[in-house]
Amino acid sequence: MSDKVGVAGCGRMGGPMLANLQKAGFAAFGYDPNPAAGVGTDIDAFCAGLNTLITVVRDAAETDALLFDDQAVVSRAKDLHRIVICSTLSPNYVKSLRARVPDHITLIDAPMSGAQVRARAGTLTFMVGGDPAPILPLLQAMGDAIHPMGAYGAGMTGKVLNNLLAASHTAMTRLVLDWGDAQGMDETTLLALIGTASGQNWLASGFDEIEFARDGFSNDNSIGILAKDVGAALDIAPDGQTALPEAVQNAIRQLQPRRKT
Repeated sequence: MSDKVGVAGCGRMGGPMLANLQKAGFAAFGYDPNPAAGVGTDIDAFCAGLNTLITVVRDAAETDALLFDDQAVVSRAKDLHRIVICSTLSPNYVKSLRARVPDHITLIDAPMSGAQVRARAGTLTFMVGGDPAPILPLLQAMGDAIHPMGAYGAGMTGKVLNNLLAASHTAMTRLVLDWGDAQGMDETTLLALIGTASGQNWLASGFDEIEFARDGFSNDNSIGILAKDVGAALDIAPDGQTALPEAVQNAIRQLQPRRKT
């Protein structure tokens, strides 16, 4: 693929994704309005000759700003022909973008899973809505598991359902560790048990590798993003089936930092 590829939103996930694209030899460039991201902040330079846009911004508001409002990439990038949405967003919002983006621009949703540790390693899991073939080399440079989920929007549906489970694992694992503390249980011993028994889950198994495993809730950190992702899943919840996800979301919002023992 000889296209100019742009990664917008070069924080804890987008930054390593960009680095892996560049390492694989793609003509990939970054944009982030925050100079601390260490990539370009000039939106006109970013859009010049841009063919494929990969969005890794936080939420729907930042996606709107990037595509239509503050940065207005859709109208500014005259050579743009593909947008790959890697942010975790409401599937309903993602589907609504089709009516707002010109028809000559292909939309593919390809949210990812794996946290920063796997973004850096280039071993992310991607869930793809739409035809993955045109972007397969890009995804393979950033990940090692690529799941075609169906039509446009299906990738995001798969992602928010997956993250709903991840949020429940996070909330319950942290609760279990707190209860273990109250009983004088050694954290390492308890995590070793969980990793080989029926309570095994992603957070517990990677507790000392996942960068946010010990964090408390903040709107601008990964725990806050996880709570946001539960909200994205709730946007597609069947009637009468929101109580448990809402309880998980509330538990995530109550998390306090956990010290390493």
